[in-house]
Amino acid sequence: MVEFALPANSRVESGKTHKAPAGAKRVKAFQIYRYDPDSGANPRVDTYEIDLDKCGPMVLDALLKIKNEIDSTLTFRRSCREGICGSCSMNIDGTNTLSCLKPIEDIKGDVKIYPLPHMPVVKDLVTDLSMPYAQYESIKPWMQADTPPPPNAERLQSPEERAELDGLWECILCFCCQTSCPSYWWNGDRYLGPSILLQARRWLADSRDEAAGERLDALDDPFKLYRCHTIMNCTNTCPKGLNPGRAISEIKRDMMLRR
Repeated sequence: MVEFALPANSRVESGKTHKAPAGAKRVKAFQIYRYDPDSGANPRVDTYEIDLDKCGPMVLDALLKIKNEIDSTLTFRRSCREGICGSCSMNIDGTNTLSCLKPIEDIKGDVKIYPLPHMPVVKDLVTDLSMPYAQYESIKPWMQADTPPPPNAERLQSPEERAELDGLWECILCFCCQTSCPSYWWNGDRYLGPSILLQARRWLADSRDEAAGERLDALDDPFKLYRCHTIMNCTNTCPKGLNPGRAISEIKRDMMLRR
């Protein structure tokens, strides 16, 4: 079940329908969540009919076409269009993903597009990510080492040590996993969530980092780490194919081994 944070006493209403141009043969309807808090109006869902013969293959292509040619007020984040920046994360067809990597042809029926679940909505498909970014900062996501590096050289790793980071460094902080997690929905102010804990594991696994003890001390909390109940929504929804659930279990293992 997908949950959305809506203003109090509000409901999502049916909005406008923008018809496809006359003569369009391959028409696809995009139902898009619209909400402008400054207007005082309830959220609504507008429908845009798109001629797929004049549109790129990805959902982001359709969003750009809508904004550029049909409705310039539609608001969403996007940047790289290559699945690298994480900006265009949203809920598409019931699943959190990146719109630049989601093919339109993979979706049967109308394309339903909503903001990331259970986050405050700034406008339309843009959510307020202040909380997860503050939580990211809290884990100190940088190398901490008291030992000085070799003179005129880098801190080296063996191929085996470097391989420990695979499946961790690729995270782009799109927060698809974070906002798919029911534990984070209910305890987001205290539970760090799968995205942040995967990032925490990335530094615990780094052979060059010397602050593992301090990092584990900071995570040893009933809420920061242990609100994870292994639901695995995080792993199922990650558009990069990563496994935050496994990363969290490895942190729990590290906690157990140090006691």
